[in-house]
Amino acid sequence: MGSQEASLEVPLNTLARLHADVDRGAARLRLLHAARLRCRIGCSSCCVDDLTVFQVEAERIRRHHAELLAAAVPHSEGGCAFLDQQGACRIYGHRPYVCRTQGLPLRWFEERDGVLVELRDICPLNDAGEPVEYLSADACWSVGSFERRLAQLQLALSGHPHRVRLRELFARKSAR
Repeated sequence: MGSQEASLEVPLNTLARLHADVDRGAARLRLLHAARLRCRIGCSSCCVDDLTVFQVEAERIRRHHAELLAAAVPHSEGGCAFLDQQGACRIYGHRPYVCRTQGLPLRWFEERDGVLVELRDICPLNDAGEPVEYLSADACWSVGSFERRLAQLQLALSGHPHRVRLRELFARKSAR
């Protein structure tokens, strides 16, 4: 193993643990909201083009899916580059953070006119049931802490918040 590969082992292991933490929290929410969630294989309305990930997540995808990235072509423009023809994710086990919470009720805070305001959203396909505005805070995915951990991991790795378009990971850009 080269020195560059060795220097990536700790950040990649840390990223795998972060993804596992996200998956545990998301699994709890999926169970809680099972009756309203319509997310299934082939439901890819959240899987849009031009998603970017931090370099550390791009490296994890490169490590685990080198053959796919070298031989396959990205999904057509408009959908995530990693969708297959049936709308399923070709890297599901190693998908980036942003994909791990899709469909869940989300909550986050933004400053508006000098006031911190809580905002909430959910995929329109999963909107049936109690309005997200009335859910308890622990019944929503709170945006912020995992994003900060991921950003800190990226900064520790490279010193800058470099992001990569998922489509750019493919060696071949289109079918020949």
